[in-house]
Amino acid sequence: MPGDAVRARHGHITARGGKKIVATTVPPVRIAAVPSNHPYVAAIADPRRVTLLADPPPPGAPSGQWWPPQVLLPEWLEAHADDFDLVHVHFGIESYGPDELRATVATLHRLGKPLVYTVHDLENPQLNQQDEHLASVSVLAAGADELIALTDSAAAAVEAIARRSVAVISHPTLLGHGPRPSGRTGTTVRIGVHLRDLRPNIDGVGTTATLVRAIADLRARGARIDALVRTNERVRDAEAAASIDRLVEGADGVTVERGARLDDDALAAWLADLDACMLPYRHGTQSGWAELCYDLAVPIVSTRIGHIAAQHPDDFHSFDVGDPVSLARAIVDATAPAWTTPGSLARATEVERRQAERRAELDVVRAAHLEVYRRALSSEVAA
Repeated sequence: MPGDAVRARHGHITARGGKKIVATTVPPVRIAAVPSNHPYVAAIADPRRVTLLADPPPPGAPSGQWWPPQVLLPEWLEAHADDFDLVHVHFGIESYGPDELRATVATLHRLGKPLVYTVHDLENPQLNQQDEHLASVSVLAAGADELIALTDSAAAAVEAIARRSVAVISHPTLLGHGPRPSGRTGTTVRIGVHLRDLRPNIDGVGTTATLVRAIADLRARGARIDALVRTNERVRDAEAAASIDRLVEGADGVTVERGARLDDDALAAWLADLDACMLPYRHGTQSGWAELCYDLAVPIVSTRIGHIAAQHPDDFHSFDVGDPVSLARAIVDATAPAWTTPGSLARATEVERRQAERRAELDVVRAAHLEVYRRALSSEVAA
């Protein structure tokens, strides 16, 4: 190693006067994340040992917009090779086709920069057709130095694609260390489903139709239960929104609520007021909503799509769209435990218990990611 005092990054060796010694100071790993400005990406990064580069602004994009991700462009990688140690891809690959991503992988290999890929989306929630997305996933899975999945079942699906091992690291809490809402006491059981902006993977019409019939059946059997269907003011599918309004019109015990997109605090408060939350997905892989509901001790009722059931199995209760009997059964099962009642001491106690559990889990998740990064960097040096 040339020079009198050259310190290698990431805990490799220091050469001084021809003698090799172990470095005692390990600088933070510099990550070019795709994207960087995302709550999940921020949560998994140990701020003492990981530095996240800011998202490069796309030409002409509004302030704060990170897509299409510039980090995946070969020309950006070439120009900024000295600024980062590795690339970690999470979301946004739909901005480019499989051939463009092959060029990304080839550029990283040529530069000697590792690629880490967390496969959040085996199916892309923003798309209806998945063939090109799956091809892109295959390109990155084959080219990555390290692969990560959030559950054992998702890892098995990724391993079937990549024919290689996948690290399993759980989705951490995205809530801070402050007080968490435990909901307001009500006079009925409250079931809520948030359809957001009716993006492609949201089955707003099928979910609402099944919910209306299930609530009618439960109320006919004497249950004190209400349901709330919420959408954002601005939706992608106006026809579906109109159909949802018609389905709920005149339905006993079901109301539609339309409003501005809820910020993080408002969303947590909205969920905390529920006895159970329905997830309205027609396709997908994992769910950040399932994680937030777990943090707030709100059980979820969902179709068995993707790997959501594996995130928090004890809180997961399944139904089939078009089958109100299965939904009614899932609601009854989900709301049976005392801790599901908003505003109760049991709910508050469960929220507090989970907060402590998740605080400890966050340290484990960050350490696991750091280990993946160091492994990827070590293999790159060895190569």
